[in-house]
Amino acid sequence: MDGKRRADIRPGQQVEIVLKKDQPTGRRTRGVVRRILTNSPTHPHGIKVMLEDGQVGRVQAVLDAPAPQ
Repeated sequence: MDGKRRADIRPGQQVEIVLKKDQPTGRRTRGVVRRILTNSPTHPHGIKVMLEDGQVGRVQAVLDAPAPQ
C-alpha cells in the first residue's frame, strides 16, 4: 500500500515515511504509527502521521496490513 488512503493506516502499524527535511531527497524513515494527523480520507502526497518516537512525516509505504476490524 502506498499510504495515500487514511483507511489503510492504523496506529501500531509499521510504515515508511518521508520527513519534511528529507522531501528533496525522498529519504525514508521507518517506524511505528502512534497517531494519524491527516483528517481527510486521502492525500496525494501521503497521509501525515506521528511515529512512536515523535517524528512526523507523510506515509510512503505501509509495511504490514491493517488489523481486521
